[in-house]
Amino acid sequence: MLELKNIKKTYRVGETETKALDDISVAFREKEFVAILGTSGSGKTTCLNIIGGLDRYDSGELIIKGKKTSDFSDRDWDAYRNNSIGFIFQSYNLIPHLSIVANVELGMTLSGVSKAEKHKRALEVLEQVGLKDHLHKKPNQLSGGQMQRVAIARALANDPEILLCDEPTGALDTTTSVQIMDLIRDVAKDKLVIMVTHNPELARQYADRIVEFSDGKIISDTHPHQERPKEDQFKLKKTSMSFFTALGLSFNNIRTKKGRTFLTAFASSIGIIGIALILSLSTGFQKQIDEYQANALSEFPIMISQTVTQITDEDIKEMQGSFDKNNEALFPDSKEIYLYDPEKNKATHQNHFTPEFMKYVESIDPANCGSIGYFRMVNMNLIREVDGKCVPVSFSSGISSGTSSTNLTSMSSAGLSSYPINLDENSQSFLEKNYNLLAGSYPEKDTDLVLLVDNQNRLDQTILENLGFDVKDVEKLSFDEIIGTKMRLISNDQYYTKTEYGTFVPGTDYNAMYNADDSLPLTITGIIRIDPDNDLALLGSGIIYSDKLSKLVIDRALDSEIVKAQKDSSTSVFTMEELDETSRQMTIASLGGDETPYMLMLYPKDFDTKDAITEYLDAWNAGKSDDDTVIYTDLAASISSMTKGIMNAITMVLIAFAGISLVVSLIMICIITYTSVLERTKEIGVLRALGARKKDITRVFDAETCILGVFSGTLGVLIAWLGTFPINSIIENMTDLKNVATLQIGHAVLLVAISTILTMLGGHIPAKMASRKDAVVALRSE
Repeated sequence: MLELKNIKKTYRVGETETKALDDISVAFREKEFVAILGTSGSGKTTCLNIIGGLDRYDSGELIIKGKKTSDFSDRDWDAYRNNSIGFIFQSYNLIPHLSIVANVELGMTLSGVSKAEKHKRALEVLEQVGLKDHLHKKPNQLSGGQMQRVAIARALANDPEILLCDEPTGALDTTTSVQIMDLIRDVAKDKLVIMVTHNPELARQYADRIVEFSDGKIISDTHPHQERPKEDQFKLKKTSMSFFTALGLSFNNIRTKKGRTFLTAFASSIGIIGIALILSLSTGFQKQIDEYQANALSEFPIMISQTVTQITDEDIKEMQGSFDKNNEALFPDSKEIYLYDPEKNKATHQNHFTPEFMKYVESIDPANCGSIGYFRMVNMNLIREVDGKCVPVSFSSGISSGTSSTNLTSMSSAGLSSYPINLDENSQSFLEKNYNLLAGSYPEKDTDLVLLVDNQNRLDQTILENLGFDVKDVEKLSFDEIIGTKMRLISNDQYYTKTEYGTFVPGTDYNAMYNADDSLPLTITGIIRIDPDNDLALLGSGIIYSDKLSKLVIDRALDSEIVKAQKDSSTSVFTMEELDETSRQMTIASLGGDETPYMLMLYPKDFDTKDAITEYLDAWNAGKSDDDTVIYTDLAASISSMTKGIMNAITMVLIAFAGISLVVSLIMICIITYTSVLERTKEIGVLRALGARKKDITRVFDAETCILGVFSGTLGVLIAWLGTFPINSIIENMTDLKNVATLQIGHAVLLVAISTILTMLGGHIPAKMASRKDAVVALRSE
């Protein structure tokens, strides 16, 4: 039972103009065909408020099945329109981009009816209204009478309690009008039908009850009814539209505008294309850099030196040229020189190579660390027999054993003289892996030496001169003249003589030294050169020997007289000059009196195991104080992070420029969505009349922008992927680098997601505007 009491308000119904009702009390029974007849055009105003929102009256009340509607929320009204009201409009109000079956199913979709059930019900009511042979058509393919039949089928599909007919024959000819009225009467025998009309004959022919209005007042009622109070029997099933349903509605709408949709998606995809190409190139170049680094730096060692100089922030800024140009202390206008001690601005950390630490390092997993190199500051006392005469010789490759230099850069440029020791005895040696044998053989014993030449087979002539070779006015030397060269390693006690003043000087009886029982024979067994595929030349040109030979020299020198004397004295055993502690320790080390290496070099098996080595070293530092920690230098990681940082910075700058087009796309989507809202205003009104909530309307347009975003993102990614082929061809022709531009699947998915999110953001404001549209105003739009 629908009852209106004491309503005083201006209302709108469907597409009619507004009129005022005063002091009206009307009740409508179920199973009654009521014709509301208005002689001055005001007859429509009684029921049309149900379409426009029955909650908008100022006084009086509307009672539905005993329930007052004064406390109804917007959602309650939406549910009531969907559950209980079926609308038959004068102008049909079908959604043009949906088939007639989809139009009929729409109301049931909002009610949550299953897909199979609503399709079955739609076919039944369409057959009931005589449209069985037109199921495949769309509204624009039907006649006026057929479209009104679809509207009737849509009104009946959800099995409403009340049918509201707003001039159902107003747009039809006489014959079709009779057919439609007969149809309405036949299909609505068990429902309350309220028809608004200006046709008295039509009202008298079909209506069980006629309520006639004039100038906003009831002037007659053929069958008045007085409703007594009853208990609240009102129940509602809430309406909702799933996002997938909204996607279906929007997709059908987009299909009708293929050209505009494609152009919009293409325009929106320009930013995605730019970013995708930038990421493709960035990823490709970074991959090329990583591969090069993995090959070139795969065995670049992790270095641990006893003394580590930590660079200050000021030094870093100076190297980067990033001083603040506005700093008044810079570039002073002065005629004076300001003196300072740069060492005071640097912090020096001492790594303690304790026996425990050395044991820890040497216990590292051979699967991660292939070999360990040692740099020891020990002199070797060498005598060679040349043309029957014994003469002192020396190794001059790399850094001189007695040097006091601690500069890592100079070490790297000069190279090392001793090669690393393999931890895994079954694996290929460091020399065999990185250096090609030109003649002779690789070292087999600790006393075997090899001569390293550069990549042009060149060698500093001073190196051979120091080994006792006469190379004056000689341009080249055959390998055979060098291989097999022998010399002897002399112990400290044989090599140094103590003077009456307590100092030590090298002896001069070289024959006696050479023939001493404890002298060790050394032999040059081969000549080597760096492998062309290895870009890392850690060893310096000249004589190369095993660290085990250095260790042997130290073991023999620890108990020598000169070492003991230097350990007990604060002055030099050579000059009697006073030495500071650092110089004294270095002198002891050069004489072989310190078995602790000055530097350790851990060589990873490959680029991937480098992290495992650093983690192993970090585990040693865990829980220790700053003074007891060991600081290491991973130059490969520093180089890698620097190149990656530069590449990332370039990528971000380019993406920022390309991102501007995304902002433009967002604004454009906002405009396009607003245009779509204007084009689909009547559809909004129909959906609201069928019970769609405000959030459902928002969801429809959000779904449309979602489809557009996915399409534009996918289109942009596809175009960018196709663009990588000519780009790769151009780059290969210019640089010989193959397949640089590579679009990653992860980047493609991310860009489609970004396109979708930005597009939905751009269209959400117009979508919210659409949801706030008044249903009556929307239905009146053209």
